[in-house]
Amino acid sequence: MTVTRALFDDVMVPNYSPAAVIPVRGQGSRVWDQNDKEYIDFAGGIAVNCLGHCHPALVGALKEQGEKIWHLSNVMTNEPALRLAKKLTDATFAEKVYFANSGAEANEAALKLARRWAIDVHGEHKTQIISFKKGFHGRTFFTVTVGGQPAYSDGFGPKPGDIVHAEYNNLESLKEIISDKTCAVMLEPIQGEGGIIPPTKEFIEGVRQLCDDNNALLIFDEVQSGAGRTGELYAYMGLGVTPDILASAKGLGGGFPIGAMLTTTELAKHLKIGTHGSTYGGNPLACAVAEAALDTINTPEVLNGVKEREAIFKAKLEEINNKYNVFKDIRGQGMLVGAELTDAFEGRAKEFVNAALEHGTMILVAGANVIRFTPSLIVPLKDIDQGMAQFEQAVASIVNA
Repeated sequence: MTVTRALFDDVMVPNYSPAAVIPVRGQGSRVWDQNDKEYIDFAGGIAVNCLGHCHPALVGALKEQGEKIWHLSNVMTNEPALRLAKKLTDATFAEKVYFANSGAEANEAALKLARRWAIDVHGEHKTQIISFKKGFHGRTFFTVTVGGQPAYSDGFGPKPGDIVHAEYNNLESLKEIISDKTCAVMLEPIQGEGGIIPPTKEFIEGVRQLCDDNNALLIFDEVQSGAGRTGELYAYMGLGVTPDILASAKGLGGGFPIGAMLTTTELAKHLKIGTHGSTYGGNPLACAVAEAALDTINTPEVLNGVKEREAIFKAKLEEINNKYNVFKDIRGQGMLVGAELTDAFEGRAKEFVNAALEHGTMILVAGANVIRFTPSLIVPLKDIDQGMAQFEQAVASIVNA
């Protein structure tokens, strides 16, 4: 069978509009398409391929586990799931782990746990969930409603209730909403899809205090910011604020689908037998790969390297901006970097993505005005140089058009 971009339109539901390029092979931070054209990958499968493509530790773990056992379901458990859970609890605030397949599922579990805890402990009145405008928490109907972007949740009929949205980095807007009826506040410790927006120290500490004052749980959606992305194993570790529940996915499996909800023993007991579940959650293949990814990421060498690469990325973007004056702000943490376009190029982020692809560099958008870079945490410095040189060519092609 000959696979072309046209085949997508023939056989796939049209909720995506992928590029004409069809990648077929990857190694590290380089990708080759069907025509053997080479690309530098600064997209990382949307912050998923945290160790690049075909990292030997991950390939080895997959091959080894693939010769043992593939699936059991949760009527039993398995060695890779328990090893991974132990390493996650040893490395974080958490004492208990629930495994799922995606970030949306991890967030769904977090939200259900928060509601269940609140009703069990405080009563039926305590069900309000507060999240933040421009947030993104997944595509299930519950998580997409909690996410603060109506464009993603409108048009599907009545939405899950008792969900309200405050302004990110605006503590006063949260104070106006939060009350004894609030069961949880959910946020990204750095907004991803909303434009790569880090929290201020005052805001993130204030959110924690408001949750404590109102007997509400604090949920961190670390689907994008976790697994070493910010230069900490999880972003909360660099903020001085500890959540009650944390959702992880994307980079956790280094490209293999897995999600996890992390929490405390006291909270976890409210998801007793039968209250929640997943057929594939904790799959041995996924957990074996994720264990190898976690072992590789959670080292001073890799995490310090992320911070070094952040400085290089931002410096190169500043150099490009000094020449072409296209960015009004360059921001982010670790290998989660955003460049917001000036008013002269408002709404044209996708054009920069397309131009970059033509010049051999894969990048992303974070809304219509922000270009997003989420490369491998260990992207080689020579690949940064080449990828940024190609990106500069793309910028020049738009500015000079």
